[in-house]
Amino acid sequence: MSRRKVLMSVLALAVAVALGAYVFMSPKNTAASYKPNAPLPEEIIQQNQKADGEAEIYLAGGCFWGTEFLMRNVPGVTSVEVGYSNGTTRSPNYREVCKGSGHAESAHVIYDPSVVPLPKLLNVYYQSIDPTLVNRQGNDSGLQYRTGIYFSNPADEPVIKASLEELQGNFFNPVAVEYAPIKNFYRAEEEHQEYLIKNPNGYCHISRAMIDEQAKAKAAHAFENKDFSRGRVYGKPSKETLETLSDLQRSVTQQAATEPPFKNEYDEEFRTGIYVDVTNGQPLFASADKFDSGCGWPAFTKPIDKAILEERKDFSFGMQRTEIRAKASGAHLGHVFDDGPNDKGGLRYCINSAALRFIPLERMAEEGYGDWLASVK
Repeated sequence: MSRRKVLMSVLALAVAVALGAYVFMSPKNTAASYKPNAPLPEEIIQQNQKADGEAEIYLAGGCFWGTEFLMRNVPGVTSVEVGYSNGTTRSPNYREVCKGSGHAESAHVIYDPSVVPLPKLLNVYYQSIDPTLVNRQGNDSGLQYRTGIYFSNPADEPVIKASLEELQGNFFNPVAVEYAPIKNFYRAEEEHQEYLIKNPNGYCHISRAMIDEQAKAKAAHAFENKDFSRGRVYGKPSKETLETLSDLQRSVTQQAATEPPFKNEYDEEFRTGIYVDVTNGQPLFASADKFDSGCGWPAFTKPIDKAILEERKDFSFGMQRTEIRAKASGAHLGHVFDDGPNDKGGLRYCINSAALRFIPLERMAEEGYGDWLASVK
């Protein structure tokens, strides 16, 4: 190869590397997916209105059923409704949006920034999408499924821009989340509001495990008293607290349902920490008493205190079993069997993950469980 060709090859390689570095390091949104030629009508048709001290943001993250359901379970979010954002026509219906009206399926989120600041809320949103995809999320593709952050408060723009710059640092491909002022939002038909609450088995492109984790965090935030010391007296959860739980958590704790084996949150969780009642925060089990039984659900040799549990005869499904409930909250937890480790009493408390919230050792004091540290070490 001639010296000139070698120099040209080196130069081409250098240019390619530089371009790659530019794409990776570029701080701005380089792939906003929708740039209409026509001006957007400016009109906001929504039902929910923010109160004093609250803020709002409009998030497009693919199918709005999942985005709405996720955001509803974020601590600090006070209301969510779905609709169609920043399209070129007025008052579109769902069919028109699907045929290319230019609107994005969006969730109008009202939140308390003292509980969940905008950067934190956006981080939850980012976890629910692939931010490098254009006009596509999950099994859905089309202009209405683009990702976007639309703001009504101009002060939010630099916060959103900085957040997206930070997000870009995690990806080689350009981040395709557009951001812009909200020009129009049309509340979607009633059948689309709270869709996954009305249809628990409906399609959702967002992981249910992620939604459940947010629901547990919101339930914990709902507890007014953060002091979970040994002297605390526990009672029934409030209606408001139960409403913050996911559908699975409510069906397990309130209707004695059973979650799927092996596909639940804490079956393979063996970090040091404490397991508390998801409905009222009462400590129930310690990691020191957890073992791998192979049954597909969390298994414990004993509770923290047997007096806090209630045993009931259960003859459902043609079997004779002993059901376990939390005495204070009345929540169904699971069942107890006599096939546990003989050297530890011979019992196996088989408990649904959905009835529990796990708090790792390093967060116990922060969350008010300092009195229980000795129980888990």
